[in-house]
Amino acid sequence: MDLKHIRELEERHYAHTFKRLPLAVERGQGMYLYDYAGKKYLDMFAGIAVDSLGHAHPKVVEAISKQAGLLMHTSNWLYTLPQLELAELLSEITGLDRSFITNDGTEAVEAAFKLARKTTGRKEVISMEGAFHGRTMGSLSLTSGEKYRKPFEPLVPETKSVPYNNIDELKKAISSKTAAVIVEPIQGEAGVIIPDADYLKQVRELTEEKSVLLILDEVQTGFGRTGEMFAYQHSKILPDILCLAKGMGSGFPIGVIVYSGGDFSPGEHGGTFVGNPLACAVSKTVIETIRKDGLVENSKRMGDYLLKKLLASGAKARGRGLMIGVDEANGEETVLELIGKGVLTIYSKNTVRILPPLIIERKHADEFLTAFGSLKKQDG
Repeated sequence: MDLKHIRELEERHYAHTFKRLPLAVERGQGMYLYDYAGKKYLDMFAGIAVDSLGHAHPKVVEAISKQAGLLMHTSNWLYTLPQLELAELLSEITGLDRSFITNDGTEAVEAAFKLARKTTGRKEVISMEGAFHGRTMGSLSLTSGEKYRKPFEPLVPETKSVPYNNIDELKKAISSKTAAVIVEPIQGEAGVIIPDADYLKQVRELTEEKSVLLILDEVQTGFGRTGEMFAYQHSKILPDILCLAKGMGSGFPIGVIVYSGGDFSPGEHGGTFVGNPLACAVSKTVIETIRKDGLVENSKRMGDYLLKKLLASGAKARGRGLMIGVDEANGEETVLELIGKGVLTIYSKNTVRILPPLIIERKHADEFLTAFGSLKKQDG
């Protein structure tokens, strides 16, 4: 199966929603992906921070096989234990009371949006400039960027945005109409933008003072990505509503909001596939494996190693844990050059984003650094 034929299939039969990299992958194993010719590529973006345990992890494969042989779906008309066991585990590791499980991160943001309006009786939700919260109408209304928003306006009313990492502007924006503030602890799609060390704590204090809910979107930063299980733990705060997805399924589609305080009533929210036994069993296994194998600590250790080496090489790098951005003259060009060297990354404008599986070892980090460093030698 060659790339030309695959591209022709997409052109004829698939929605033109993705600007793809020039690579078609057939399978994965551990830290590596393989194309249809059998060529191996070091995966340094993990499906955009999704494949936390890498590819074809035996525990994930076993969990899928075991639960699929028992029960994949029966609907939320009935109780299923994997759903409630996952919710119990999420309460344990977050410090929040209860969960509503979704199919992905966008759905988690939609659920948080609705819950904030329902529990406060107010309508306005404030997001940040540069934010990315999803592409469905509610989450899109909280996402920044004309290319995402303009074709679909008018969006959900009573939403507005303020500059990221600016507590004074947020303070001015909050009013008696404000139900919630939603913020990413680190802005991923914007190019790994890290706020001041005290910013999240200031946002938490301000929202408490104003009796406004704090929604943290940790769809990308959650489950060890930043060197803590959740990025808010760096700031020693607790949100009212936490949006999660990506790394919690290690490739299996699942998301969740975890929250304390008010709740939905029957019929106010739901979904046919949400919280299905298969997704929940897989996610519970993924989270337990992250904890048991010390992958949060590995994220910090390997992230510190990568960042130190990148900075020492003169790269314009920043990051926390295994969420690293490197500014380049041309982000797309650098990503394409790395593909030629057997290394996969992604870019946001001119920032190359490094988001490897949490199972990364030093030999993989060195393999990436060697490939990246060879580009600099060529440029020199």
